[in-house]
Amino acid sequence: MTGRCYYLTTLGDWKKYAARCSTSHWVSLAGAGADAAPDDSAQVLCLVEADEGVHLALEDDKSWEALPHPLAQKPISPAVQAALAPLGVAPGATTFDAAESAARVHPLLRHRVF
Repeated sequence: MTGRCYYLTTLGDWKKYAARCSTSHWVSLAGAGADAAPDDSAQVLCLVEADEGVHLALEDDKSWEALPHPLAQKPISPAVQAALAPLGVAPGATTFDAAESAARVHPLLRHRVF
């Protein structure tokens, strides 16, 4: 069974799992809106669609921070909010709010239920 979760990580750390996250999408938070290509140290917001084994591996990896479920109405951590601020994510925002902000840059990051 597959599921979708949002994570904060770096581009380099995403590349380590790219083969297992073939249907993931991400947006760089380094210079959001800039035309320059991000380097491996750039923070990224990822939407990963994968099986439970992949999600468990990501949650065990300290370089990946899982965001709360988008419908949980639980605010994201202050550290995640600060990282997502270039996308317009305000303090107290939920994962759903963050996904809506990220979708303005990358529409496939919008939370949706099939």
